Amino acid sequence: MADSKLLPSPGGDPVAVETLLQDVFGIVVDEAIRKGTSASEKVCEWKEPEELKQLLDLELQSQGESQEQILERCRAVIRYSVKTGHPRFFNQLFSGLDPHSLAGRIITESLNTSPYTYEIAPVFVLMEEEVLKKLRALVGWSSGDGVFCPGGSISNMYAINLARYQRYPDCKQRGLRALPPLALFTSKECHYSINKGAAFLGLGTDSVRVVKADERGKMIPEDLERQISLAEAEGAVPFLVSATSGTTVLGAFDPLDAIADVCQRHGLWLHVDAAWGGSVLLSQTHRHLLDGIQRADSVAWNPHKLLAAGLQCSALLLQDTSNLLKRCHGFQASYLFQQDKFYDVALDTGDKVVQCGRRVDCLKLWLMWKAQGGQGLEQRIDQAFALARYLVEEIKKREGFELVMEVAPVLKERMVKEGSMMIGYQPHGTHGNFFRMVVANPTLTCADIDFLLNELERLGQDL
Repeated sequence: MADSKLLPSPGGDPVAVETLLQDVFGIVVDEAIRKGTSASEKVCEWKEPEELKQLLDLELQSQGESQEQILERCRAVIRYSVKTGHPRFFNQLFSGLDPHSLAGRIITESLNTSPYTYEIAPVFVLMEEEVLKKLRALVGWSSGDGVFCPGGSISNMYAINLARYQRYPDCKQRGLRALPPLALFTSKECHYSINKGAAFLGLGTDSVRVVKADERGKMIPEDLERQISLAEAEGAVPFLVSATSGTTVLGAFDPLDAIADVCQRHGLWLHVDAAWGGSVLLSQTHRHLLDGIQRADSVAWNPHKLLAAGLQCSALLLQDTSNLLKRCHGFQASYLFQQDKFYDVALDTGDKVVQCGRRVDCLKLWLMWKAQGGQGLEQRIDQAFALARYLVEEIKKREGFELVMEVAPVLKERMVKEGSMMIGYQPHGTHGNFFRMVVANPTLTCADIDFLLNELERLGQDL
């Protein structure tokens, strides 16, 4: 398919390339970092969809544009995007901007590699294993396996697939024909990816048995026992329990030791979705919330949330030492995973995952950890808990301060259109809409919490 009349390469002039990138980095530092993390700037500059389309000029044309136009495009993209590193951004379970993590992401994008084999990504294959080893040690395992996944949802789906394969290895070849009706168990407060995973893997959402939670959102182990007995009575085969450490809405931590006892009695795989709460393991003060996690078979942990490692950084950790990941997912593609290479092919870890091409997600966490140390990261966790307590106490002090559930969408619209801050809301159970406060940004201070409360009062003074 070679063509002797090659078009001139836009990257043919190294001076022009360097100038462009320096200009772009300057815009990033000015707009996304300096302004994007300043409390004196807006969280977002809200525009209605049709107006935003016009401002961005999204249509792709046959002719290229000048460097000046491209730089203005870069400014516009940042200007009209939500600044998730802003101290008044409380909307998601990720927030803040760690400079060392960002440096890691810039290096990762610049090198543009995939860590499926040692020959193509030697640094990152070794680094990923070292980071996973450290995370497993915090869980309480001296050995095991793991991989970085594209988000906690995929980590949870992997856990379901691994538990199924361990029980019924024929399903890799024979599919659903090799399976009896299966049942997995999780709390009503679980992340929606458990149901999505059951549907995606062909088990169907009917296979997900919902276990009751108490008033604080924690799974009730006695009801787990009851649901297992009901499933067996209906002819289903229980195979997995998914507990949660840090539920999405209430931030609840399931009683892992009691749940592990149930799993041990029934021979069930225990998965812990610690995407939100896993980072609490770094805190000597608060890690008791995850007591029993060392008894799990698998753990999902997202450092891009509470540790502010930057999207995306999601680890699936396994206690297994039998190479279950590779046996379940591997197909030994001969153009990648040749067995007669000149180095130890055990370093070619790409066959452990469903993906072929895969992002390098370990560098941002490794570099941040190198800079902060475990003690620095522990301080981040303790500070988040301290600010959460401060928020609760300040609300109690404010006489008559009580948000009416039904006004949450109105207040959300006002804060977003003004760009002053951003908080998520949702209903829960019999309750209407209420604000879900996420305290995770490592740069937050008590002054930011005070601003939040004052701003809610101001925005809602006429309601």
